[in-house]
Amino acid sequence: MKNIRPIIPDKYRDPVYKSVGNDIFENTEEHIFVCTLHFDLEEGEDSQYPLEDVLEEFCLYISDFFNKDFFNHSGSMVVELAGEHHDLLKAVQTITGKRVYNTEYQGKDGRIYVKLVIE
Repeated sequence: MKNIRPIIPDKYRDPVYKSVGNDIFENTEEHIFVCTLHFDLEEGEDSQYPLEDVLEEFCLYISDFFNKDFFNHSGSMVVELAGEHHDLLKAVQTITGKRVYNTEYQGKDGRIYVKLVIE
């Protein structure tokens, strides 16, 4: 994943969404915090990884997909992430403008593992 940046979709104009700063909004009906991110997948990445690892790393989940047809081809992806405010803030501050990818490494036990890299 690269070119990661928050965007503000039109749906956040609805009064149910309240800006809490740093491109994060509170959905006051569902009592969740959300942020929409746009990013490009790199060659060889699929729509699942490393996104799934980012979600796990920051205790977040996907609450909305804005380009569902993305799964039929590669390119850009726009997703709404949701979770606790502090987790969402940490994720946005950590990955915005960065490159995020998975890399394999060999553990001391000789097994191959995958780790998330943010640079």
